[in-house]
Amino acid sequence: MKFLAKCKGVANAEDIAKSPHLHLCDLSKTGFLDFAAWHRNNQLMTISSAKELDYLRRIGRICARARDVMGAAAVPGITTAELDHIGRKVLEDAGAVSAPESEYKFPGATCISVNEAVAHGIPGDQVLADGDLVNIDVSASLDGYFSDTGASFVCGAAKPELIKLCDDGKKAMWAGIKVVRNKAPIREIGLKVENFARKGGYTLIRNLASHGIGKSLHEHPHTIPTWDDPKERRTLKKGQVITIEPFLSLGAKWAVDCDDGWTLFSDTGDATAQYEHTLVVTDKGYEIMTLSA
Repeated sequence: MKFLAKCKGVANAEDIAKSPHLHLCDLSKTGFLDFAAWHRNNQLMTISSAKELDYLRRIGRICARARDVMGAAAVPGITTAELDHIGRKVLEDAGAVSAPESEYKFPGATCISVNEAVAHGIPGDQVLADGDLVNIDVSASLDGYFSDTGASFVCGAAKPELIKLCDDGKKAMWAGIKVVRNKAPIREIGLKVENFARKGGYTLIRNLASHGIGKSLHEHPHTIPTWDDPKERRTLKKGQVITIEPFLSLGAKWAVDCDDGWTLFSDTGDATAQYEHTLVVTDKGYEIMTLSA
């Protein structure tokens, strides 16, 4: 996902681009612009051959397998470092490279966020317990092509409200995916997700966005809102490679950073579920790269 800004007052792509609080992955840990990363992130991949599509399918399947294997292993008593090791092995056994590590020097092969942490959680000695809400985000590359996927799981015995949140988190993602097609307004994605969220009494995290992907982890179109943004005027194009990943919450509206420089927490501490697929825009719809086998 794209972490759009530290500033709560910034809620749409146009304002984000102008914000002095810009905090995208283009920035290195020193605070200076990483020009190599900036150049990579400003590419736009449009599928032009069956071979390219096949490369994306391959890395998509690998990321999906890592996500699913990690989700099955997320049981009480395991540490997030152990869970990350499981995901790393799936990637490395398939010849894939962790994108957070290779692109941004993230201290882990995958991002594992627990409870009030909503994204970019660093794997470590945290032990999962009964009832924990765990988000697993896997992104990787193979032969120069990238894929990105995520899912939320409840560890062990679960409260009914968390089970429902996860079920509805999947539905929110599909609400956005189902409008994807050539020439579809990008705003329609966020509009459908927000309508679903409002009807269910949920909120959406408004500074974590979907994004383009393909030859790098983050590409054009940047900052695809999964909330309604009236200023959004762009349209999708056949062959574009994008992610759809709403963050559905029981009350939070913003992700805020913390002292470790990576982990993002919900501003209210409320539980938040995220589900994500990488997909290719087709003439009449989409093809998902990260479905389970």
